[in-house]
Amino acid sequence: MEVFSEYQDRIFAAFLVTIELTVYAAIGALVLGTVLAAMRLSPVPVMRAVGTSYVNVVRNTPLTLILVFCSLGLANTLHITLTDPTSPTSIVDSNFRLAVLGLTIYTAAFVCEAIRSGVNTVPMGQAEAARSLGLTFSQNLRIILLPQAFRAVIIPLGSVMIALTKNTTIASAIGVAEAALLMKEMVENTSALLVVGSIFAIGFVILTLPMGLLFGWLGKRWAVLR
Repeated sequence: MEVFSEYQDRIFAAFLVTIELTVYAAIGALVLGTVLAAMRLSPVPVMRAVGTSYVNVVRNTPLTLILVFCSLGLANTLHITLTDPTSPTSIVDSNFRLAVLGLTIYTAAFVCEAIRSGVNTVPMGQAEAARSLGLTFSQNLRIILLPQAFRAVIIPLGSVMIALTKNTTIASAIGVAEAALLMKEMVENTSALLVVGSIFAIGFVILTLPMGLLFGWLGKRWAVLR
């Protein structure tokens, strides 16, 4: 375990970046995914078309391509860096924030579909009763549909979040110093492929296994009884 001892501090720092990417992208994806789900369920044809197009395009686009576009297209071409260019850490901060943006854009498409499937589990009679009481579409969505939909899709959303955690490794493509980038450096410097691979595999299991157990427990605890 000499490799672990040598890189111990950097390993913990890299996994901390991975956790930060996951948390920020998860929050953004939940917000954007909910908006997209509302658009796909909207009675306005244009909004439905926009929401459907977004999901179909993003879901079938490789995540690597989205992250590279955020880095090269936004940062290098359009000079949208999301940071103060005078900051001494502007490049590092820009790469991190653009990675969060790319992960959010990509994951939101899957969150949208999970939420939409949850809305479809709500009995049609409840939505019709809400409309008969004079509730608008937004009120119906906010009060009747979404609360039940979220409870119905806790486990599927958990799967999306676990996938997001593993997808953060692709952020190394644009220079974010997370776990995958450090793993590549360690393999190149030590040639201990099996040892280094095992260290990072265990690290991701430690991150994702409790998450799966938590979402599984929450799914059973808050399940909607029919």
